[in-house]
Amino acid sequence: MSVASLGLRRGTTAPVTAEVRVVDDRHVMWVELGAESSSGSRSAPLSSTISAVVEQAVDTARIEGMPLVTVLASPGADIVEGLAALEGWGRLAKALVDCSGIVPTVFVVDGPAVSGPALLLGVADLVVMTEASYAFVNGPVMVEEFTGVRVSANELGGTSELARHTGVPSLVVADRDAALAAVRDLLAYLPSSVDDDPPRWPADDPVERACPEAGALIPSTSTGSYDVRQVAAAIVDADSVLEIRGRWAPNVVTAFATMRGQPIGIVANQPLALAGTLDIPASQKAARFVAFCDAFNLPLLTLVDTPGFYPGKDLEWRGMIRHGAQLVFAYGRATVPRVCVILRKSYGGAYIVMDSKTMGNDVCLAWPWAELAVMGAGQAAAILQRRATPEERAAFEADYAERLLNPYVAADRGYVDAVVEPADTRRVIGHAFEALADKRERLQGRKHGNEPL
Repeated sequence: MSVASLGLRRGTTAPVTAEVRVVDDRHVMWVELGAESSSGSRSAPLSSTISAVVEQAVDTARIEGMPLVTVLASPGADIVEGLAALEGWGRLAKALVDCSGIVPTVFVVDGPAVSGPALLLGVADLVVMTEASYAFVNGPVMVEEFTGVRVSANELGGTSELARHTGVPSLVVADRDAALAAVRDLLAYLPSSVDDDPPRWPADDPVERACPEAGALIPSTSTGSYDVRQVAAAIVDADSVLEIRGRWAPNVVTAFATMRGQPIGIVANQPLALAGTLDIPASQKAARFVAFCDAFNLPLLTLVDTPGFYPGKDLEWRGMIRHGAQLVFAYGRATVPRVCVILRKSYGGAYIVMDSKTMGNDVCLAWPWAELAVMGAGQAAAILQRRATPEERAAFEADYAERLLNPYVAADRGYVDAVVEPADTRRVIGHAFEALADKRERLQGRKHGNEPL
């Protein structure tokens, strides 16, 4: 039997398979849950037998240090089997939690994922969903019975709704074949386990390549919009950017890429959405991605252009303090190499949380026109010059901008390591990551921190 077809519990008659496959020259634990029906759909209730097979596969992936890929389609726990099915799901969920931070876990949803199976998606590192799939904890029948509101499965947990409002799908693709291709794309950036480095890509793009187009994308006015994804693409290796959770919290961009063939993670403020401010979803999205990259040895590149946290009573009442602290916690805990580039604005608390030197950043760079301050000139004038004439306010703003809104003040105080020209950014970042390749930090002796979930 070849390694590519090495299966677990092959005698199981339930609609589930678990086997070790070779994907791009490395071993991957591959689980398929759901049998194809006469209509062509795949789905299977989660019985205790199915859960036991998947649980063994998850444990094997963790012990052997292999990425775990699970293709899932299930309407929930087997109602006929009853409590045994729930108990089996509980053991499976515990095994998946035990994998967290040890091996990458990727789920593919190609059909329904309801109740218990849906909650597994929240534990997985990455989730790929096909357009026809859906997922929710409580279905339309339960929603109508408890609330009186009639809603369809697609409205409640369709892929588009989940991608836009929840961030559950990392990627949304057309069909099963596209989903399997997406899994290979994701695994190309990830190590097999926490004990390994990510696989190297061919280093075809010279690190010395100038990237003046990155700076040319920045508008001349401080309030102008641009697509930060184009800036990132100009800096990193050509054709290496893979954005995840792009539809959710679009005011921050999270993506994989490579630099000199080395996979990295990118976190960037997106001026096209909410002016690049940080709100609750953006903080959660960025924090989750930073934690994931830190867990699996992916260096972090942070591109900063934000006027601060988005203001509003609604956000404050929904827990902006606690959720914003998740990003603080993620960066403050990260031990992988970290390079930050301040592209334009970096104000207030957002300056601190977007991987500032204070948070343990290794190399902080700024472009010549970058603005680092507690707030912008207009905001400062609105507070400090409330009773001033328009002429006095204009003079205050001009003086404030000249004295404080430039990167050289921060560089003089050691908060910025270097002010670089946009054209030189790729070269400087590439050499910084090369110098940080052997970075090691001694972890504190504790069980774990109390993350502000």
